[in-house]
Amino acid sequence: MERISRNDRPCWVLVGGRRRLGRALAEDLARDHDLVLTSSEPWGGEAWMEALSKTAGIRTLVWNAESPELSSRIMADLEGLKAEGWVISGAVLLAGTFPEQPLGAWTPALLEATWRLNLSFPFLGAQALAPHLTDGACLQLLLDTSIHHPWLKRLPYSAAKAGLAALVPGLAQLLAPKVRVVGHALGAILPAEGSDEAFLAGRTLLKRLGDPADLCRAVRYAADSPFLTGEIMTLDGGRRWVDR
Repeated sequence: MERISRNDRPCWVLVGGRRRLGRALAEDLARDHDLVLTSSEPWGGEAWMEALSKTAGIRTLVWNAESPELSSRIMADLEGLKAEGWVISGAVLLAGTFPEQPLGAWTPALLEATWRLNLSFPFLGAQALAPHLTDGACLQLLLDTSIHHPWLKRLPYSAAKAGLAALVPGLAQLLAPKVRVVGHALGAILPAEGSDEAFLAGRTLLKRLGDPADLCRAVRYAADSPFLTGEIMTLDGGRRWVDR
């Protein structure tokens, strides 16, 4: 059972809880949770955030993967939350990019930038969050179906997600029995602008794209399943079972 934090509601941290899937998850969870949302840029003046704050306790933080003070910033913010009485019973690491980087275009700088946000940042975030999660908490990481079939035009990104896939069972062992760890390998949910959505939907067994609500249900399921840890759940509409 989740421990209650401020306002008699459980509190979760959403790392990358500002855009796209992060925002959708924040809007869903705010119905019955207080939230700490992080972004790489300063917050302010967003109507959807103001609407959430009318019903939920919301704290916004800036965690920029490019900052050399990232680790110290995260640790200081988490200590500050603890001092204010926030009890963190769940965390979801959503931050990432989806760059197209075909063979021949790779450079040390491009690879470092891709891996910094998609691999190093989640590793550092998980490490900092772990000691601040209460007993029974669930730490969840967003992966990609590229862990099953690498994206040939996005191999550096696919390699980063494969690294995160290894983090899930590893962290589950390191943090047990206090904290559970679950991953989500996502298919086409909110595809990139310009994508052929009809083609993507046709390449699934269910003949449809995913919806942010599919992720929200999966995240809640993992949080409410006290015997689930070290596993990666795939939400791709059966895409990996369709001939490529």
